[in-house]
Amino acid sequence: MEADLLALIVADPAVGHGQACIRGSRVPVSVVLDCLADGMSVSEIVTEYPSIDGSGVRAAAAYGARLAREELVPLRTAP
Repeated sequence: MEADLLALIVADPAVGHGQACIRGSRVPVSVVLDCLADGMSVSEIVTEYPSIDGSGVRAAAAYGARLAREELVPLRTAP
């Protein structure tokens, strides 16, 4: 299932300066992840960005999860 979702993520130097985007749209994965982080529902995101659907939102989440497993992001330690 993850491979199917990740197939919906593309990076084309001619679209969005090569940022990872949802296939068939110009919507960057980072924008979708920001929306999810802000608490938007899948239906709210799809309404805001009608060029993507629920699968595109799930693909962005899967891509973000893959990046989190692949790369350590330095975090501030709790006091």
